[in-house]
Amino acid sequence: MKGLVTFCRWFVGVLFIFSGLIKLNDPLGFSYKLDEYFSAAVLGLEFLQPFALPLAIFLVIFEVILGIMLLIGFQRKFTIWSLLLMIGFFTFLTFYSAYFDKVTDCGCFGDAIPLVPWESFAKDVVLLVMILILFFNMDKWKSAFAKAKSSIIILVSTIICFIIAYYVLMHLPILDFRAYKVGTDIEVAMQEDPSQPDIYGYDWYYTVDGKEEIITTDGQVPEGRPGYDKVETRIIQEAALPKIHDFSIEKDGEDYTQVILDKEKVAFVMIYDVSKIEEGGMEKLASFTTRAQAAGYEVIGLSANGIEQLEPLMKSYDFSIPFYTTDGTQLKTAVRSTPAVMTIKKGVVAGKSHWNDFESLSL
Repeated sequence: MKGLVTFCRWFVGVLFIFSGLIKLNDPLGFSYKLDEYFSAAVLGLEFLQPFALPLAIFLVIFEVILGIMLLIGFQRKFTIWSLLLMIGFFTFLTFYSAYFDKVTDCGCFGDAIPLVPWESFAKDVVLLVMILILFFNMDKWKSAFAKAKSSIIILVSTIICFIIAYYVLMHLPILDFRAYKVGTDIEVAMQEDPSQPDIYGYDWYYTVDGKEEIITTDGQVPEGRPGYDKVETRIIQEAALPKIHDFSIEKDGEDYTQVILDKEKVAFVMIYDVSKIEEGGMEKLASFTTRAQAAGYEVIGLSANGIEQLEPLMKSYDFSIPFYTTDGTQLKTAVRSTPAVMTIKKGVVAGKSHWNDFESLSL
C-alpha cells in the first residue's frame, strides 16, 4: 500500500503542477474558458463572468502550489482537502459538460493538449480515485522538509507564479500552442485533414420472424443477407475540424479572405471587442500604423464590431485604416491582447504583438 500511496502522490502532484503551469502560460485563455462555463448557456452563473480573469489566475496558481505542497508533504490536511474539493468540482463540471454537450474543450491543459469533455471526465475520475487513496492514507506520507523550509518553498513558488502571470498578461504567452502561432500558413491550417474524414455507418433493416433487425456496416450489404427492407446512413464520427475554422475577412457582405491572404505583406490590427480595449494600446496604434506602412505593409483592421463603433475610436486616437469583420473568437484566439497586431506574409503568420510591445515588433 505504501508504494501505491507514493505513486499516487507523485502522479497527482506532478500532473497538478504540469496542468497549472500550462494554464499559467496563458491565463487569459483559461479565463475565456471559465467565461464560457459561467455563461447562461452552460451553468447560468453570469454574475461570475466579470471575475473570470482573477478567478483564472487564482485557480491556476493554486493548482501549481497544491501540486508542490503534495510533493513536499506540506500541510497535509489542508492540501488533501483542497485537492479533494477541487477535483470534485472539476469532475462535476466535466461530467456536466460531457453529458449535456455544453463545452467542447474543458481547457484542462490549455491549448497544449486539447481534451474533449468525456476524456477530461475520465481523467478527473482517475485523479479523484488517487486523491481518495491519499486521503485515507495520510499517515503513510510525511513532510520532506522542516516547516520553516517548506513555508519558504511555497512562498517563493507563489511569488514566481505571480511574476509569470503578470508577464504573460502584459506581453504574450511564453509558449504559443494556438493555431495562429508564428510560422502557421493560415490557408493550409483552414483545410480539412483528408486522413480524418466523416465516418458513416450504414444501417440495413431486415424483418426476421416478424421482428425488425438492424445490421450496421461501413457500406457493403451484409454478407449473405441481400433481402433487406431499407438502408439508412448516419455519421458515426464527424471529420476533425481544421486547425483554423470560422476565420474569414468580410466587408459589406463580401468575403475578402483569399484576396488578403494572397497579399505580400499585411499587418492586422485586431480589436475583437471595443468594450475590452486597453487605452494604452489604442494610443500606440497611430505610430505603429505609420511605421508598418513605411515598411511596406498594408495595414487593415479586423474586428467583430461594426464600423459605427470603430469610427469614433479611430477619430479619438487619430488613426485611420480600413476595418473588416472577423469572428471575435478567432481574434481573441489569435493574439491575447486588445488591441493586438499580427503580421502575415503571403498568408503565413510572421509576427504577433501585445499592445505593450508594438514598438519592438520586427517589421
